[in-house]
Amino acid sequence: MQEHQEDGEGGRPDTPAADGSAAQVPEKASSTRYGVIVLVALVIVIIDQVTKMLVVKHMTYGQSIAVLGDWLRLTYTENPGMAFGIELATPALVTIFSIIATVLIVVYLARVGRLYAPYRYSLALVLGGALGNIIDRVFYGWILYGEPFFLGRVVDFIHVNLWRGHVPDSVPLIGGNYVALFPIWNVADMAIVVGVVGILVFQRSFHRAMAEREVGLTPVDGIAPIDGVAPGGGPLPDQDKA
Repeated sequence: MQEHQEDGEGGRPDTPAADGSAAQVPEKASSTRYGVIVLVALVIVIIDQVTKMLVVKHMTYGQSIAVLGDWLRLTYTENPGMAFGIELATPALVTIFSIIATVLIVVYLARVGRLYAPYRYSLALVLGGALGNIIDRVFYGWILYGEPFFLGRVVDFIHVNLWRGHVPDSVPLIGGNYVALFPIWNVADMAIVVGVVGILVFQRSFHRAMAEREVGLTPVDGIAPIDGVAPGGGPLPDQDKA
């Protein structure tokens, strides 16, 4: 019988295989995967916050600098509402909602973080973007204006001016309003958009992998099923049963 691996070595206790022997299920690879998720989110937060600090320090509110004519400008503005200037609630409620949504993303990543890399990295982009804007909402009001925590405004500066005009009244929610495509946004908003697009593109493959994992048919990011042990660590289904 194989000796049990100590938890302190980065593994987990051996999982009994179908013949009663101990089967090793890798855990270092799993830790690496979660580490990459954290790294992706952290890089987004750092880039987002550094660019916002540069804008606040070197631009005045409302200032606009042409980068590619009128198509792309750096325009310093602040958004007390949700992404893209949408205001559906007070700043404090928006902040609380953002924090709750971010916690749910973390919980979800903890549950599915070992499966299908493109999907989890898309979630990591959304997580990093959400954290970047939460920092603004919680601290920027206090840092910039001496206001209470949770009442901050998100710093926006990336101004992509593709189209501006009034939306027909027949369009739900935004009909009759003057809209700019795209509104002024930031690195965090960009990460969220890219992440959401990735989730939509990869969700079918992800759910297929999840379904196959339940019956032990799909390896977890290249970890092949061990004899008698499904990729998730549980026993494989009994193929002899009718």
